[in-house]
Amino acid sequence: MNTTSMPTITPEHILHTGMAFWASKTLLSAVELGVFSELIESPLSADELGSRLGLHERSRRDFLDALVSMGFLQRTEGRYENTLETALFLDRKKPSYLGGILEMSSVRLFGFWTNLTDGLRTGKPQNEVRSGQPQLFEILYSDPVRLEGFLGAMTGLSHPANVQIARQLPWKNWNTFVDIGTAQGDLAAQILMAHPHMRGVGFDLPPVQSIFEKYVAKFGLQERLNFMPGDFFNQPLPHADVILMGHVLHDWDLPTKRMLIEKAFDALPSGGALVVYDAIIDDDRRQNTFGLLMSLNMLIETHGGYDYSGDECAGWMRQAGFTSTRVEHLAGPDSMVVAIKG
Repeated sequence: MNTTSMPTITPEHILHTGMAFWASKTLLSAVELGVFSELIESPLSADELGSRLGLHERSRRDFLDALVSMGFLQRTEGRYENTLETALFLDRKKPSYLGGILEMSSVRLFGFWTNLTDGLRTGKPQNEVRSGQPQLFEILYSDPVRLEGFLGAMTGLSHPANVQIARQLPWKNWNTFVDIGTAQGDLAAQILMAHPHMRGVGFDLPPVQSIFEKYVAKFGLQERLNFMPGDFFNQPLPHADVILMGHVLHDWDLPTKRMLIEKAFDALPSGGALVVYDAIIDDDRRQNTFGLLMSLNMLIETHGGYDYSGDECAGWMRQAGFTSTRVEHLAGPDSMVVAIKG
């Protein structure tokens, strides 16, 4: 047997993935501590930065140099500074800040994921519910401070896709939209800023209203964008030319997914569109690792939620009565499924 042409097999990929939580928690701790925001004004030495952040002398250099080696910081003549990427996305003062979802991951999800094996065996949530506390949404919506932090994290996660939705859809064909589960209203704001003829409604539970209005006021869109308090379990969806559901369907089991799609169909006129987006899993279930892992996160966080493929979603839409469907990539792991009511 000629072994000279056989590829060298190493355990590197196995070890790298198995120990990836080392790197993950290092970045999450850096975000939680505010490392990148602290470096916006000027580069700092390890002692200067460590003193500002309250880092022990033993940990400073290894922690900061690990961030250098992973490509999140640069070091020149002993002074640390941000990369272009971290300066843009991990500075808390910038509207492009994506650290909210990472802060939530550090404080909440990192610990809950240690129970993944139990979740895989039982099919039950592994978050606060595991210890007898209320479900995630009950906890969030009962605490205004925690709710605003969560909604800010969702904005950070969704913003790149929101910008693409505002660019990619043929908005000239429509005049009104409703954003279901609007959170802070970033998707609605992006659409209205890009298309001055549009008017929109953000639909969410009542505790979201003040957070939504505060965010929307930054863009001066109050005349064209209103908040409508409501509960999509217990009432019809508002009527509009376009209904949008961003990172909503994956929270729920299949009967609830179908119910929401059917309610959207009932609320749309002929020629109207339903736009659903999530970390849509590729139909062959091989490529969108983030989408597959997000589905496992729904196992951790919910009783029945899961992520899904574009083909699955299009099938539910056709069953509800939509006559035309298509899947379009947006940004990163996110794609949208667009359905037209004939």
